[in-house]
Amino acid sequence: MKSDFCFAEPVLKWYQQYGRKNLPWQHNKTLYSVWLSEVMLQQTQVATVIPYFERFIARFPTVVDLANANIDEVLHLWTGLGYYARARNLHKAAVQIRDEFEGQFPTDFKDVLALSGIGRSTAGAILSSVLGEPHPILDGNVKRVLARFFMVEGWSGKKAVENKLWELSTQITPNKGATDFNQAMMDLGAMICTRTKPKCRLCPVEKDCKTNQMQLWEQYPTKKPKKVLPEKQRYFLILKQGSKVLLEKRADKGLWGGLFAFPQFNTLTDLKRSLYDKNLHTVIEQQIAFRHTFSHFHLDIIPVLVNLDLQKNHHIIPLKVAEKSGIYGVNISLKQDYWYDLENPSEVGLATPIKRILNELKNK
Repeated sequence: MKSDFCFAEPVLKWYQQYGRKNLPWQHNKTLYSVWLSEVMLQQTQVATVIPYFERFIARFPTVVDLANANIDEVLHLWTGLGYYARARNLHKAAVQIRDEFEGQFPTDFKDVLALSGIGRSTAGAILSSVLGEPHPILDGNVKRVLARFFMVEGWSGKKAVENKLWELSTQITPNKGATDFNQAMMDLGAMICTRTKPKCRLCPVEKDCKTNQMQLWEQYPTKKPKKVLPEKQRYFLILKQGSKVLLEKRADKGLWGGLFAFPQFNTLTDLKRSLYDKNLHTVIEQQIAFRHTFSHFHLDIIPVLVNLDLQKNHHIIPLKVAEKSGIYGVNISLKQDYWYDLENPSEVGLATPIKRILNELKNK
């Protein structure tokens, strides 16, 4: 096993010369700002995160501001970043901090770990970055560096392999300088020990790297066993009256939890039956279908546009009248209906495919 001197020292020297030190969350660091950045960086590249982080900090400069915000506004600012459970957990954790810690981000590792959406690596990254505590971390970049350097066999998703990587990360993390070391490890994985075409000749620990010595870096870390993603198909009902379209707020749990989306149907027949049940006389315009891929399945989306013709549907209350009287223009019988104005869009959380359809409608 390599000692701190053998591994940490060259990595720290490399970081001082080449590491990233000008990222937005590295200036005026607080536990809150680093936490926000760590959550955003999960499964997301730095370049993508930067503008989202800057917008979040500008809108919610403190954890209490985030806790007091409406979840719809939080999800709106998150739109496009994906993995929306992260945003919901951020808001839940902010409420926890406001209510249980008097609005002050906790500094005890166990307390941080108990916050919604925070795991061992994120908790360690926050406390080591801001307080300098020697907590090991194990994000995707660090896993790759360790798996290659120590030639760790097996997919990291398996508990035994993950435990081995945690053991290694713990052993190489120095008691002093953990702030820079953990950042150096993340930078090393992101900049040098990349998934493809790693720059081994520029690596500070190249000579001692087992997979480099045997020219086997391509085989490490062991890839996740491949599986064919299942395919699903959904029809999206775009019910349009003037410049407004009907959206429904989805349940907090499940796909696109807490976001606004079009009503969905498994078949076109189901969609037509819904219109018939509501006594709507309409012309259906099927739009161009497209595919959206999640981590666990493909979703083929078929948008169906229905323009509400008030002359053919005398029982429909025009939206202008409905809004003044506080009722909906169409009784869709959904718990949380919402008429989204294409010309004056509201700040609500929208999944990427929904945003795409809305933009296409707006540009027609």
